[in-house]
Amino acid sequence: MIQLQKIEKTYQAGGVETPVLRGIDLTIEQGEYVALMGPSGTGKSTLMNVLGLLDSASGGRYLFDGEDVTDLGDRALSRLRNQRIGFVFQLFHLLPRISALDNVLLPLLYSPHYPKDAKERGKGLLEQVGLGDRVKYKPYALSGGQQQRVAIARALINEPALILADEPTGNLDQKAGAEILDLFDQLHAQGRTLILVTHDPAVAARAKRIVALRDGTVESDRSVA
Repeated sequence: MIQLQKIEKTYQAGGVETPVLRGIDLTIEQGEYVALMGPSGTGKSTLMNVLGLLDSASGGRYLFDGEDVTDLGDRALSRLRNQRIGFVFQLFHLLPRISALDNVLLPLLYSPHYPKDAKERGKGLLEQVGLGDRVKYKPYALSGGQQQRVAIARALINEPALILADEPTGNLDQKAGAEILDLFDQLHAQGRTLILVTHDPAVAARAKRIVALRDGTVESDRSVA
């Protein structure tokens, strides 16, 4: 599904260049559950932004599902992000004044064709993540773990090929975090491709493969028994 070939990312500010990614080579197959791990400053969030087409690489080549996306324009990248990638963030990023269901349906507003069964699909996803009785609740009436479940349902609404999760348990207590990781296990068992960014070894251990970054390079890449 994903092939990164010598990916580099360098930021420039005030005439100073700061290299963050230094020739990343990485292949991820469909259906894998991969953790990108490393302490702060290793480049894992930058790599996630490149993987999610939120930022472009400074060098190298990126193939997504067989398509070279390295030099695509903004419109094509937006279309791919919306239709092929689901995002789950540490801070949830829910709109506070609308219901859980309406938050889940938001990505469909940017799709070429709004499906007639959108509400039924959204309600089904909220049921799947254990919030079938919270459809009309607004985010302020939900716990942190419940808000993250809404965010996961939102990530699934367009039936994406890839789910990217950036520190998805970082704002949750231990119990809620474990429940979210259990949910990711279920999604992986359904055949979905997941990439999880974390600095926590216990969270990374829930994945089936751990890619450790250091100083913008892949330090190790190993399967988890």
